[in-house]
Parts: sequence; structure tokens; C-alpha cells
Amino acid sequence: MSQAPLVANTRVALDAVLDSLEAGVVHAVVPTMGALHEGHATLIRAARQHVGAAGLVTVTIFVNPTQFSANEDFDRYPRTLQADIDLCAASGADVVFAPAVSEVYPTGATEVTVHPGPLGDVLEGAVRPGHFQGVLTVVNKLFNLTCADVGFFGEKDYQQLILIRHMVRDLSMSVEVVGVPTVREPDGLAMSSRNRYLDSADRGQAELVPRAISAGSAVAQRGGSSDDVIAEVQRFFDPHLIEVDYVVVTDPELGPAPVAGEGRLVVAVRVGSVRLLDNSPIQLGAPA
Repeated sequence: MSQAPLVANTRVALDAVLDSLEAGVVHAVVPTMGALHEGHATLIRAARQHVGAAGLVTVTIFVNPTQFSANEDFDRYPRTLQADIDLCAASGADVVFAPAVSEVYPTGATEVTVHPGPLGDVLEGAVRPGHFQGVLTVVNKLFNLTCADVGFFGEKDYQQLILIRHMVRDLSMSVEVVGVPTVREPDGLAMSSRNRYLDSADRGQAELVPRAISAGSAVAQRGGSSDDVIAEVQRFFDPHLIEVDYVVVTDPELGPAPVAGEGRLVVAVRVGSVRLLDNSPIQLGAPA
């Protein structure tokens, strides 16, 4: 689909679109903060395939202030709306909902928020306190504003994906949550809007992240323990060049690592001023 999507900037304009739908139309929503890239395009194409030609695909573009902490630069986050709309058109979106902050937070603050529970306080939640409360609150709002039937999210932000699934389950929301595998650059680096801030030297260091994850996965395949996997990953990172926030092995729900069976290798590092997140499924307890 290359036809320009309808762009709604207000709740009233979005409601007009939703009110015009025939009964039974399946509505897929892809929540984003803009600065879209091929990873987002993959989400949009997956949504299009899921709902078919008769369904509706909406991409939300909203840089959410409540998920930024005081020491993070909300104003610096890249905003490329026209390029984003063009990518949405090429990828099969029908509607782009790009509201101002006042449309999503009309009173200027949200007294009632979605608390992520204990999982929101570890890993990214420990590094960025309050982050997931902001994420879950705005995703809840966007699901409600768009009357979503299904939402699409990338696996790169794996903890976010798991927490959104928990929110939908625990709040009895009638939304299906679909995770889409991480899309990578040719050198293996997970696609991210923040990759544009890597200079050439930092980019060379960033390439070590997917290499380290691949090496850790190989250790698991050879029968290595979760501790062996972590040690192999950390071996790739020079502490003078890469600051490690965490390297962990968990179960698929981000609980304790199993001795054997399916696990998840989750990594967060800082290269220069850029934080990089990545993860991969691994199989523990394979025969040596």
C-alpha cells in the first residue's frame, strides 16, 4: 500500500475515523514514538498481514513525556513526522495518530496510572525508575483511544513487551498483544531510533553487542550454564569503552533462569551517550 494514510492529530479526528468503521472490522495498532525505521516498518507490515485488506492499521506517533526520567532528554528525542508518515504509507498503514501531549494528557497530569508491579523495578526499571509506569499508562491510553483489537510490539524492548502482556492480562483488557522478532542492521545491531547518535568509533563498539549475544547463545547450545553464558557475553565488553548496565539470563517471562529449557539472554550497555538494548532466546541444558 502506498496511498497516504489519514493523519489524525486530535481525539475528535480519530473518533471520526473509528465511528466510520463497519461493525466487525479488526483494528491493529502499532504504538511508536516516531523516528521510524525498518523495524517499525516490519511491525506495520505484520499488522497489515494480521488484519488483512478489510482490517484497519493505525500507527500512533507520540513521544511520551511520562516515560522519561529527569536525567533523560525528552526534547532531544528525534522527531521526523513527515518521514514517518511516508514510511507508514509504504508499509501499509491506514491511519497515523500523531497527537500533541495535551491530547493524551488533557489535564496536564495523570493522577491514575498503571503500576507495573515487581517486574517494573528490575533490569530497565532499576536503571530507569518510573519508566515502565509511564510506558504502561500511555499504552493503556492509546489502546483505549484507538479502540484497539490487537497491538504490535518489537521484541527488542523485551521487558516492555512482557509488561504490556501482563497489563493486558491482569486488567482483563480485550486486546491481543503480538511480539515481532527484532529487526537488525546488516552488521547485526538491533535497529533503534537512537542508533543515529552513534559516531563511527562508537558504532564499532556497538557491533560487539550482537556478536556477544551470538557467542553467549553458542555457549548455551554447548551445554553451558546461565553463568557460563553471562561470562561469555561480558568477555566482549572493554569496560573502558562499553559500560554494562546488565547482562542476565532469565526464563521467557523474565523470571529466574531455568537449569534446562528455554531461556532469554538480555543485555543493556552504554556506548558513548547511547544505551543499547538487545536480547535473544536461548536453550539451556543442551547436551555437551
